[in-house]
Amino acid sequence: MSQIGQPATSGAAAQQSAGTTGQSGASYNELDIDDFLKLLISELQNQDPLDPMDNSEMVQQIGQIREIGATDELTKTLSTLSSSQELVTASSLIGKSVEGLAEDSSAVDGIVDRITVETSDENATRTVKVHVGGKTMDIKNIREIQTG
Repeated sequence: MSQIGQPATSGAAAQQSAGTTGQSGASYNELDIDDFLKLLISELQNQDPLDPMDNSEMVQQIGQIREIGATDELTKTLSTLSSSQELVTASSLIGKSVEGLAEDSSAVDGIVDRITVETSDENATRTVKVHVGGKTMDIKNIREIQTG
């Protein structure tokens, strides 16, 4: 891409985009599709009218936008699938004997009588808890499962 002075550089455009979204100093991994589109629009607005962006570059960038969107959707789908699988696994433990580490760091050994799901509003996570008697443990803290 041709430049008409300093403001048209992609670095300056990225800083301008990051400044308007409040993400100054953020890494490229933290940029979302909206930031990418703002950067693309900024490049188009500041390009040299006598030497515009090549069509192949434009198609390549549009392909990148689609790839970013598809990857984002795939990540969300896999996270949902992982959470669902964890819940299915925990529910199959009801009535089975388990050993593990309780939330209070004490050893737990007994039969699972119920499971619960706790959600955190601050980071939108879901944790599956297994209850053995009066003790509660995260499903990730189970060390052994006995079927008998």
